[in-house]
Amino acid sequence: MLQFLYKLFRRKNYIEETNPMKKFLIVGLGNIGDKYENTRHNIGFKVLDYFAKQEDLTFETKKLGDVTTYKLKGRTFIFLKPNTFMNLSGKAVLYWQTQEKIPLENVLVITDDLNLPFGSIRLKTKGSDGGHNGLKDIQAKLNTTKYNRFRFGISDAFNKGRQVDYVLGDWTNEETNQLPERLEKSVELIKSFGLAGVNNTMNAFNGK
Repeated sequence: MLQFLYKLFRRKNYIEETNPMKKFLIVGLGNIGDKYENTRHNIGFKVLDYFAKQEDLTFETKKLGDVTTYKLKGRTFIFLKPNTFMNLSGKAVLYWQTQEKIPLENVLVITDDLNLPFGSIRLKTKGSDGGHNGLKDIQAKLNTTKYNRFRFGISDAFNKGRQVDYVLGDWTNEETNQLPERLEKSVELIKSFGLAGVNNTMNAFNGK
């Protein structure tokens, strides 16, 4: 009887550990290299780095990116910072989604958004790439526009013809002072995505 219960316990644990519905791929978009570290375009990296620091996680350089794992209430979150540069992000996303057997609905891509005021956060389940080269490549590699994306507003406070300089520019002092609170909110959103689901998370966080 004890042997039977032990086998049942082992099987239950195995099913829970391998259940794809309990695994999530959280992708932060950015460019590798020190010169890009504090740029607006690297907010995806910044969110995951902040999360990792809060939870004492360490990223390891693996195939196509830096990766770490976070476990919370039976869920496994795999954090990915692609090292392919922004324009080829889709290759890393597809590889790790396939490698970890994660369903598309459990993938979340964190990206900057010029169309949102600074610090605004918006979770969407589908949409166009909006001219964002990272999203454009992800869309091409996944062959769909129906994947979850967490858009972090960086505003559009740039002069005509200066978009690239603005996106690849550093945060202002005022923005830097406000970022910690916004990053904390971003961490809460990611946890909610895994625990409460995308629809509940959209209702709770969009526009906050």
